[in-house]
Amino acid sequence: MLLEKLSNLPGVSGDEGAVREAIVEELQGLHLEWRTDTMGNLLVRKEGGAPPARRVMLAAHMDEVGLMVVAIEKSGHLKFKTVGGIDSRVLLSKRVLLGPDKIPGVIGAKAIHLQKAEERRKPLEIDQLYLDMGATNREEAEKYLAIGDYGSFDTKCTAFGDGCFRGKAFDDRAGCAVLLELLREKNGLTFDAAFTVQEEVGLRGARVAAYSLRPQLALAVEATAAADTPDTAAERSATALGKGPAVSFMDRSLIADRAILQGLLTAAEGAGIPFQLRRTTAGGTDAGAIALSREGVKAGVVAVPCRYIHSPCGVLKESDLQHTAALVRAWLEAIA
Repeated sequence: MLLEKLSNLPGVSGDEGAVREAIVEELQGLHLEWRTDTMGNLLVRKEGGAPPARRVMLAAHMDEVGLMVVAIEKSGHLKFKTVGGIDSRVLLSKRVLLGPDKIPGVIGAKAIHLQKAEERRKPLEIDQLYLDMGATNREEAEKYLAIGDYGSFDTKCTAFGDGCFRGKAFDDRAGCAVLLELLREKNGLTFDAAFTVQEEVGLRGARVAAYSLRPQLALAVEATAAADTPDTAAERSATALGKGPAVSFMDRSLIADRAILQGLLTAAEGAGIPFQLRRTTAGGTDAGAIALSREGVKAGVVAVPCRYIHSPCGVLKESDLQHTAALVRAWLEAIA
């Protein structure tokens, strides 16, 4: 399955090469045009039937949140900073892969038996954590790793439960899988697909990609927070698993173009595709950067709900992924 293949690859912001190579591998033999720009975005042109009246761009980011080594201690332990938004409370004891050679490691901290009472009452901060690669001193660690090396979560994507998948980087390998599915189909559609870089650190790749592609309409295909867990009040539940793709009307980076928003809702209703409105407005997406490109671009967002987003292991439902692809397809067909 595409999602499993893409989820298992390391691709922290600024280090998306493995993901890009895997996507190019999937494009082989499809008679599509593609190129990689200076930033590392993968830009793919699909020519179907007659070109639409307006140039359309679909965007999904290849990068994931992760870690970066910032110091190597005398003991051989590594200090790190997060790349992208990660809650430090989810990091302790998680397995990681470090550097270009994917050295196994674990995120450690002072054992609870050694903590003072006041320390136990507070969540651990990033500066209280470290990476342990099993080295006995700095010299040994430096044989394998250097300051500036990346760390990604060592999590394998697997199916479980009632049609669910658990794994890392669903934000936004889920969106990448949707774009790949549409590119591989013989669907007669014409659009530009942008697999972007560095979304998690400021929507950087999308800004460059949109400037190059000059779209008039754009849709970011994302993963978004599902808050359907017992500790979340109904009014704070942004989306829920199993209820279809989430259509966004506003977030921190974008107020969705009303024509695109209505077009998505109409396409979903016409095709009988379940959908939900994303009910909170925190966070931003590539659509926010695309909308501000050149003289402006009409933009919207469709997202796959995902529990425990921006953590070492998220959860999504396969039916939501499939319905997201179906909705984007129906929207493209409607504007064609």
